[in-house]
Amino acid sequence: MGNGFGEKLRAERLERGLTQAVLGGGVYSASYISLLETGRREPTPVVIEELARRLELAPKALEAWNQPVSVSDAEYVLAGLYARQAWDLRDYVLAATHAEAAAQIALEARNTSAWWNMTYMQAESLMKQGELKECQNLVQRLLDHPMAAESAGLGVRALQMLAAVCHGQGQLAVAVEHAQEAVRLCAELPKGSTLIIGALRALIGALAESGRLEEAWRYCRDMNAQIDDQSMPQLAGEVAWVIGNVAFMRHDYPEGIKYHERAAKLLSPANDIDLWARFNKASAAVRLSSGIVEPETLHSIERAELALSIVGGNRADELEVAFIRARWLYLTGDIVAAVQKLREIHAERGTLARHTAGEVALLLGRALKAAGESDEALAYLEEAQKEFSAAGASDRVQQAMDAVLEIRLARRRAEAAAASGTQANA
Repeated sequence: MGNGFGEKLRAERLERGLTQAVLGGGVYSASYISLLETGRREPTPVVIEELARRLELAPKALEAWNQPVSVSDAEYVLAGLYARQAWDLRDYVLAATHAEAAAQIALEARNTSAWWNMTYMQAESLMKQGELKECQNLVQRLLDHPMAAESAGLGVRALQMLAAVCHGQGQLAVAVEHAQEAVRLCAELPKGSTLIIGALRALIGALAESGRLEEAWRYCRDMNAQIDDQSMPQLAGEVAWVIGNVAFMRHDYPEGIKYHERAAKLLSPANDIDLWARFNKASAAVRLSSGIVEPETLHSIERAELALSIVGGNRADELEVAFIRARWLYLTGDIVAAVQKLREIHAERGTLARHTAGEVALLLGRALKAAGESDEALAYLEEAQKEFSAAGASDRVQQAMDAVLEIRLARRRAEAAAASGTQANA
């Protein structure tokens, strides 16, 4: 088949975060996979079929790697190359444009596998830009395509992204449903597949944000079981990060710190600074949500701000990092600065997911209450209650209701005391 097959095999393997040993899965040795990738061995039809299953591709897609290159193939390869280059440069607008062009070329050439992959990349690029509704429509097209039903891997990828998009829009109950379906499909995939871990991460995140922490913790154990000594450090780091998040949310601080320290060792900014930025942002956020105000929390905030300034991000990313800084100001007692920053974020709340917008309103309400502005605080707390209710975050609804109740009870006590004083004077 020549080295073209090997190069594409290696690219698909690396894109999924698999080592040669994991791709071989005990059936083919790492050295044999290496020989295939370097073009020193020709794969048999049986090998092609098995590798296609492990890579979640149709066998015909692997066979097509050895076909003569047509003009449309060349145009597709070039458009795909431009899309990947733009992605690597974090120019997600350009990446989406080139991926769409590549998908159209593949569609006209009736290469459904290539069309599916490039459309998926276009959807990823849209999600990076924060164009969630457009991304959702595109992913639904992928999910409705027969290929998603024929390939468990493709189905999992589409459902996982759909869950992430719904989560990002604050549709937590819907996100849980899509992620649960993705996890069910994972039963058809080999252990250690990055898709299994991705599906579990999507489900854990949606469950945790919905307040279903014990369910999320059970799935954390399932996800941890997917990691072994052969797993790539970056993947193991992501797993530790997610488990630590849930541990903090369950107020199991020793476990949270343990897993986040493990993640910090495994995740390297040199390998993926965007991932490193997201980890530090998440670490700071869950620590602050748990009321942990210590130097390491501040370091995480500063690292997230630094990394975001380097890699850039959409406006929602910037607002989320700003919100973390505002929470730090609130918890460290700088109420005036916290209120000012929260007002700025709240003015752009339409950019945020509904549950995140609810968090901003909730904290702004609490900060205003601490500043003695009870009337205004009440309005923001009631707004938070509505946002959380719309997002399906039941535990957050209760927090907002409790904060509202505190203000109203304090008012009644003050009114009762005032009335009592008036009667006594009379």
